[in-house]
Amino acid sequence: MQTESPNPADDDGSRQIVVASAPPAPAAAPVSAVAKMPDQQLSELPKDVLENLAEELGIDPTRYKTRQHLVAAVHERRQLIAALDRDAMLDVIRWGRRPVTLNASKEQLAREIARIRSMRFAGLSARGLLALARLRGLDADEQDPIPVLIRKLKRQEGFFSRLNRKRRSMLGSIVAGIVGESDVSRDYRFLPDPSAPSTAPQPESIKEDIESSGLFGGITNRLKKSADQYLNQKLDEIEARIERKLDEIDRRLGEWRDKEIANRIRILKITLWASVIVGVFSLIYAYVTQYLLPH
Repeated sequence: MQTESPNPADDDGSRQIVVASAPPAPAAAPVSAVAKMPDQQLSELPKDVLENLAEELGIDPTRYKTRQHLVAAVHERRQLIAALDRDAMLDVIRWGRRPVTLNASKEQLAREIARIRSMRFAGLSARGLLALARLRGLDADEQDPIPVLIRKLKRQEGFFSRLNRKRRSMLGSIVAGIVGESDVSRDYRFLPDPSAPSTAPQPESIKEDIESSGLFGGITNRLKKSADQYLNQKLDEIEARIERKLDEIDRRLGEWRDKEIANRIRILKITLWASVIVGVFSLIYAYVTQYLLPH
């Protein structure tokens, strides 16, 4: 910005143009105050990666004609997940018996909830039912009563999907009866933290596996879970055996160390007493040769 100011040093009273410096630019906002952007924008993701991400979040990518619409849907779903109550999502996880840790993020919880296909809502809390309805794409509100939410969820399933689910449920009941698995409900346990001692998660019943994944998918999932549980059990046994061996080695090393220290202390005592005895004999010999023996 330019301003004119009179210069008293000029005799003719001419004005000198003085250039005033502009005010300093405001300091940049701290990084914490700026919204963190993802490392790679959704629009820059490959098509298969974007569709896989949408499916993991519970979105059907075939319903969107263009890439921009799918990107917008994924962005809206992430905003919805961020706005959901975490305790309500944990209620859905307990109801669906999904294997997650207690400190999992909201997006991890949403990915596990998207894998739940059960339509038996017994035992699910009202807030969990509301979160499940929203994650399944329904226009649900907190004022909606529980029967209305259940009716909306069942209406969303469709007639043929309901028939397939009933068929899978019947097959699951038959297979569960063949293998002799009882349908007694078990307490749900979250997966332990990686730093905590490992405990095997409580698996779903084979009937629930078949109902959600089909006959071959349910049997495959059950075999995989059984194999993982067996391997985890054997690894725990090997780890406990190694710990016992290490404790035994430490105990033996401690005993050897104690014996070595005791032997060295004994040697030091013998050396000290021998030095004292030699010193006493030296004093006696010097006294005798100095005072008692004639010169």
